[in-house]
Formats: sequence, structure tokens, C-alpha cells
Amino acid sequence: MGLLVEFSTISQFLKNYGLRMKYKGYYLLFLVLVLLDQFTKQIFISSFDVGQSIIINPYLSWTYLQNTGAAFSILADGGGIQKAFLLSVSVLVSVIIFLWIHKTSEYQRQKLFGQFLLLSGAVGNLIDRAQYGYVVDFIDMHVNGFYWPVFNLADSFIFIGVLLLLFQRKQPSL
Repeated sequence: MGLLVEFSTISQFLKNYGLRMKYKGYYLLFLVLVLLDQFTKQIFISSFDVGQSIIINPYLSWTYLQNTGAAFSILADGGGIQKAFLLSVSVLVSVIIFLWIHKTSEYQRQKLFGQFLLLSGAVGNLIDRAQYGYVVDFIDMHVNGFYWPVFNLADSFIFIGVLLLLFQRKQPSL
């Protein structure tokens, strides 16, 4: 009986806040991407020492780093207040993206795909911040002595999501 009441309460909550099941395919994508992100990070946490790098080819290395800052290690030298600030910002951004998704029409597929990629990346890095106090980075790309900052799959999801949102196809006006 208690389980039925709890399910009913959850169901009512979902209805009240407009959480539409028409996005279930996108939520499945979200779940798969977050799990993939976390799985790859666990490989590096368990197999590499911090700073350890393995060259894959002239353009790619696996390098395990712990990013205590924001994008490109901005604010990396801060203490506990900085960690709490970045965690709070990560939660806030994830909630804003979530609410934005549910204001988007189901017919705007490219926009929804971009939003869910953005949410997947934000939540993937949020999990790291909450669990470790830093974000796990490991993809190290370089060309002719130029090194891009080390990043992870969640960062890639965010980048691709932003591109999809910036270069949306215009909806025909009726």
C-alpha cells in the first residue's frame, strides 16, 4: 500500500511540473551518456596516477588530471569556498537546462538533442565535483606542439550540444 501511495505521489509530481514522457528517448540518451562519461573516468582513476600520460598517436594522449577549477582550470587555486561555489553553479546550471528543456517543443529535435547533450555533460561533471571535489580529465589532444587543454567526454557533450544549439536549423514559420 505504501509503495502504491509513493508511486502515485511521484506520478502526480511529474504531472504537476510538466515532466513529459515524450522526452523518454532523450532521457535514455542522457542516462547512457552520463554512464559512459562516468565509466571512462573510473577507468582513468583506477588505472592511472595523476599526471600519468600514455601517447596513443602523434595527436592524442591519455593524460589523467584532476581539474579543481572550472573550464580550462579557471579558479583552480581556490579553496573550499571555491569548490562549494563551483558545485553550486554546476547544480544551478543543470536545473536551468532541465527547466529549459521542458519549455522546448517536442518538434524542435535539434534543439532538444543539443539541450540533452548539454545536460549530460553538465551532470557528468557535476557528479565528479560532488564526489571528488574535482573533475576528472583525460583526453589530451595536440598538434605540432600546440596542446589543447585536457578534457573529458562530458566536456565533449557540452561542446557538441552548444554547437547544435548555435547552428539550429530555423523552423519554418506557419
